[in-house]
Amino acid sequence: MSRDVHDMFSEISGSYDRANSVLSLGVHHLWRRTTVRLSAAVTGDRVLDCATGTGDLAISFKKKVGESGRVVGTDFNADMLSFAPEKSRRAGVEVEWEVQDAMQLTYDDDSFDVASIAFGIRNVDDPVAALRSMGRVVRPGGRVMILEFGRPLWWMKPFFTFYSRVIIPLVGGLVSGKRDAYEYLTRTSAAFPTGDEFLALMDESGMYASRRTVPLTGGIAYLYIGIVR
Repeated sequence: MSRDVHDMFSEISGSYDRANSVLSLGVHHLWRRTTVRLSAAVTGDRVLDCATGTGDLAISFKKKVGESGRVVGTDFNADMLSFAPEKSRRAGVEVEWEVQDAMQLTYDDDSFDVASIAFGIRNVDDPVAALRSMGRVVRPGGRVMILEFGRPLWWMKPFFTFYSRVIIPLVGGLVSGKRDAYEYLTRTSAAFPTGDEFLALMDESGMYASRRTVPLTGGIAYLYIGIVR
């Protein structure tokens, strides 16, 4: 992540959750539940959530794997991560929070059963390096789950184009005071590889025995599932 992008997330960290809920109309909660369900995580599993931000997905995974499971939530940005401990305390779960770079994870090989990253892979400098790093720390047969914005299917495209180009920067700017941050998020989402293009990046990493994609909400978001070699 570049210094400019790092600083941008620091600036919006205090309003990030509020803006997400407003802009997604709450649908992001459904996307996270789908990610956890399709990960096949079970009680006692070890889960790593990269680019965890304020910790929502990591907390969802902890509720799934229970007290006997281990969940580590990591983010490159300490300001974003600073909101996660209190959030997990309010949720009544224990999650380990650490500052880590998804491209250079420091954990041992095969340390986790599942690794995930939600709406963060497009912000790393080298997505293939992140996919390789995440695959390395997951045991063979484990899953890597990537949730990311995509290009909507034809019937959703006209609405979403207007919403992303006009409404998201406007409302995001009003909520956070940083319209340029939400213009950046919209721009990078539209330009990032989607569907088969992203599956090709997973293949390039050389870490996955199989991989598939699941469009969500008419293709507004995509869930990519990789089974580690």
